[in-house]
Amino acid sequence: MTSPQPPAPPRRRLRLSMGAAVVLALVVLSAAVGVGIMRGQAAPVESVSVAGVEGTVEPSGELYVHVLGAVAQPGLYILDPDARLVDAVAAAGGTTEVADLAAINLARVVEDGEQIVVPAVGAAQAAPPSAVAPAEEGIDLNAADQAALETLPGIGPALAGRIIAWRDENGGFRSVDDLLAVPGIGEKLLAGVRDGVRV
Repeated sequence: MTSPQPPAPPRRRLRLSMGAAVVLALVVLSAAVGVGIMRGQAAPVESVSVAGVEGTVEPSGELYVHVLGAVAQPGLYILDPDARLVDAVAAAGGTTEVADLAAINLARVVEDGEQIVVPAVGAAQAAPPSAVAPAEEGIDLNAADQAALETLPGIGPALAGRIIAWRDENGGFRSVDDLLAVPGIGEKLLAGVRDGVRV
């Protein structure tokens, strides 16, 4: 009578169950990575056919205007297509107390992209200090500043400075021909500016 074989040592069973656990863990990990990759893929972009579409932009039906000056809230405003200047001023919170309403036409139709400046009283009549004299009078060589002289043809910053220096050193110009005494001004340049200056 043969005696039954003793059961396998527990060490071998432990090795088998550890190996099975490692394989199972690898399978689960592989599945998780695969699902993650599939989820991370971007959804396909829907293609839209552009056949028959013209290259023109449809009008938006709105006007963008920039309102500045003597208004309560200067800024950029969106108006209806048939808006008038009064609508733009109203969108900017109305005018301030110093606004010169006689200087603007509130009934005028506004255009898209327009900048509207509501002047203050007296601002429309005030001329900047370096304003050029009317063309028929010409620029006064004895009173013009550097900026006014630089508006003359062929006169840059350097020549304008020499004209002022010559004027200061010699007590002013007695005639337009005195410009020939200024270094850098010759007959040709004088002929080009003669009609635009006076003394």
